[in-house]
Amino acid sequence: MADRLTTPEYKTGHDWEEYRTNWPPLAQTGLNPVVDVEDLSMVNMALDNGVLATYQQCHFAPDYWRNYTVIGTEGRLENIGDTPGAKIHVWNRRHRGHGEPDVTVRIPEAEGGHGGADPRIVAEFLAFVRSGGTTLTSPVAAREAVATGYAATESLRSGGVPIDVPALPADLVAYYDAGQRS
Repeated sequence: MADRLTTPEYKTGHDWEEYRTNWPPLAQTGLNPVVDVEDLSMVNMALDNGVLATYQQCHFAPDYWRNYTVIGTEGRLENIGDTPGAKIHVWNRRHRGHGEPDVTVRIPEAEGGHGGADPRIVAEFLAFVRSGGTTLTSPVAAREAVATGYAATESLRSGGVPIDVPALPADLVAYYDAGQRS
């Protein structure tokens, strides 16, 4: 049983030294009395276009970086680290057992939060506000991501029952696809 506080204690920011030394998970101390998010979860998805996908997360891994593996009909890619200088490995031909990647791409240096993505997102948003038009992503894509996460959590908390993500009305999708012009 983990050591829990008697009243919630809200911290801002991250104490990386505490994260590094507060290990293994069952030895952690000073946890909030209420845990309202799962530390380990997975969702199996059947997409409308027939693609099957899974997403898994674990919040108590021994290393602190995001690792993504994408496997599809054309190969597999996996990031090794998530900071500038880290690598993305691509395997796009058959290997017997574990083989060296066919392609390796280094994550470049970039200014700004989230590996340089934050300033680009803000710039795209401001350009849209000023001039309209289409964007790299849309409110529909954001809704689909949140709705999928919500459905996955509901499924997890309901014993793994399948839950459909309701489709948006076609006219609403078309509106956003057209750059929010009627």
